[in-house]
Amino acid sequence: MTTTEASMDALRRTGDELADATVAALFERGEVGTFNTLMRYVSTVGSPLPDGLPDVAREYLHATSAPPSWVDWGEMERARLFFVDNSVHISTALSFASMPACYLVPHVARLLSATHGLKYPSKRMAETGQFTVYLMRPDAFEAGSRFIPAAQKVRLLHASIRHHLRRENRWDVEASGVPICQEDMIGGQMFFSMLVLDSLHRLGIHMSSEGADAYYYAWRVVGAMLGVDQDAVPRTLDEARRFLDLYMIRHMGPSPEGVELTRQLIDLYEEVVPGTFFDPIVSALIRHLVGDTCGDWLEVPRTPWDTVVKAVPHLLGVLETIEDRSPLGAWALDRLGHLATVLELSSLTRGRVMHYAIPEHLRKDYGLPSGPPRTRRWTPPAATVSP
Repeated sequence: MTTTEASMDALRRTGDELADATVAALFERGEVGTFNTLMRYVSTVGSPLPDGLPDVAREYLHATSAPPSWVDWGEMERARLFFVDNSVHISTALSFASMPACYLVPHVARLLSATHGLKYPSKRMAETGQFTVYLMRPDAFEAGSRFIPAAQKVRLLHASIRHHLRRENRWDVEASGVPICQEDMIGGQMFFSMLVLDSLHRLGIHMSSEGADAYYYAWRVVGAMLGVDQDAVPRTLDEARRFLDLYMIRHMGPSPEGVELTRQLIDLYEEVVPGTFFDPIVSALIRHLVGDTCGDWLEVPRTPWDTVVKAVPHLLGVLETIEDRSPLGAWALDRLGHLATVLELSSLTRGRVMHYAIPEHLRKDYGLPSGPPRTRRWTPPAATVSP
């Protein structure tokens, strides 16, 4: 696949045909309220669909009830083991690199500011974390799992946002493209996969090439289930690097919405961190992972911890060495990662399970085995685009 400015321009003009048609039909028939309520009860694979579900919704759920036919289940298991082995680091990268990266794209930050979740960053973060946890469970695609219903709901949520913004003339399609267009969906996929791997490398985490490839592959499967055009998706990490580089060069920059979203993110995690002494580490970690230029655009505060955080890769490198050489150490660190992830989700949700739902309107105020044997150490593909 060759990523060019022209190909990315084309992706800006398209959304998700199936989900968009479903949402449009629901709104035209005045059934979205009923659908919203009923969707709360469609939460596990194999559960019977509730009575009264509109036909158009039933057809959508049936059409999106299975993973793509091309899924390599061996690769998905390798991805799951990679996640188990690195869950706390992946959670850190998602929180302090992937989310701020979204805020670095002004039109994405504006879109997030136009949705009902702006005032509730903990909900947005918890949904992202919970979605990833659902994906990486051994039974993610089996009866009783929560991943497929979560993917179905996220896909419809995106379609409902596109529908509302365009219907209410609150989005300049000519200037900014279709809201949550194919380019942005693929860009988001890169933020949660390629950028996470970059961040793990920056933190000094030991990763095998097989593990990195598998983790990226799992997010390709996620993209397919979220309505991403698979003909446009990078197939390899080298292709992903080219797409991510070009996407960020095309779009990243400062914006008031990006600054506000970042401030809310920092406030959220400072609240989660016990006490106040370690609060500045939140800002320092974001700066370390996104870099000073992007940190300045997002107005991430500079703190004395900026220097301290630079020592984190050395500390994690020591822990990773212990894990590599000691089965007991590997087990202990895996358990620590699992507990840290659960604790983070519990803190963000206040112990509640998150529900995805299509908004009826947009508010104007805005077992744990160790991973596969490590072979060749993974290093990120080199940058392909110069600013």
